[in-house]
Amino acid sequence: MKAIGFKTSLPISSQESFIEFETPTPNPSGRDLLVKIQAVSVNPVDTKIRQNAVKDTVLENPKIIGWDAVGIVKAVGEEVSLFNVGDEVYYAGDITRAGSNAEYQLVDERIVGKKPTSLSIEASAAIPLTALTSWETLFDRMRLSSEKDKGKTLLIIGGAGGVGSIAIQLAKKILGLTVIATASRPETIEWCKKMGADVVVNHKDLVNEVRQAGFHFVDFIYDAVDINGYWDAVVELIKPQGHINSITGSGTPILLNKLKSKSVTFSWEFMYTRSTFQTEDMIEQHHILNRVSALLEEGTLISTHNSTLTGLSAETFKNAHAQLESGTTIGKLVVKY
Repeated sequence: MKAIGFKTSLPISSQESFIEFETPTPNPSGRDLLVKIQAVSVNPVDTKIRQNAVKDTVLENPKIIGWDAVGIVKAVGEEVSLFNVGDEVYYAGDITRAGSNAEYQLVDERIVGKKPTSLSIEASAAIPLTALTSWETLFDRMRLSSEKDKGKTLLIIGGAGGVGSIAIQLAKKILGLTVIATASRPETIEWCKKMGADVVVNHKDLVNEVRQAGFHFVDFIYDAVDINGYWDAVVELIKPQGHINSITGSGTPILLNKLKSKSVTFSWEFMYTRSTFQTEDMIEQHHILNRVSALLEEGTLISTHNSTLTGLSAETFKNAHAQLESGTTIGKLVVKY
């Protein structure tokens, strides 16, 4: 099968930042599905792994990345019970295994959902990683519910990105929260409003912007950009006994002691925790994706797909990564094979 990968971590402008190569098509066993991939979306995690995964060495066999895919099940392992050959599926995959930038991929059925039948492959490919990330943040980490939290305020830092776009919708449509999203350009402000944000504020002066919008404190804060970069603003804006969640990680320690006087809860979300550690509730991602698929089918949620590149080629993925690294991507960028 044809695949796109890299042997060492290089700037995206380098000729060898992605290479095309042939590799044997894998055979499924156990609970694995063999999926023929039709489209993938490109996420910030892809660029970070390409930049950092193979530093100061050169691999003999190229590393295949990519963690959002739509495709058709072509073969199944002997323990598979959730899917059949011919099923259309979508998923975000497992960061410890070969990714989706290839013609075929093996993926555990417990982290796969049924593709929304009424959506195009491009619209569907935009969803899995960001939907799982935001769903786990809101429901598993923050443990929010419409019964106890409806009407409370949620500040989403990075509203126009892939994660922010779906988080706005889930928070508004499912939980009934008042959503404040950050954006600074006319096109990103408009996008956040399209996703359902009640208020859009400029992240460049976050505390003043939020307070001028009429919110002295906010109940919940969801960081999808840079937790340390916004830490002082977040500490100032969070309501006493509130909850902050971040997906961005930090190269330096976070000063959690600043939250003590307010008795604030802080949590991380990493969408690959369940698959990396084979947790007992790993199958929850299957259930979440099927629930999201139903919400997309009924129109409660809309796809965050915003642009498409075509072709399973090194050049296509170079262009996709360059776009993401520019920091100006709105919604999700999809590569259709």
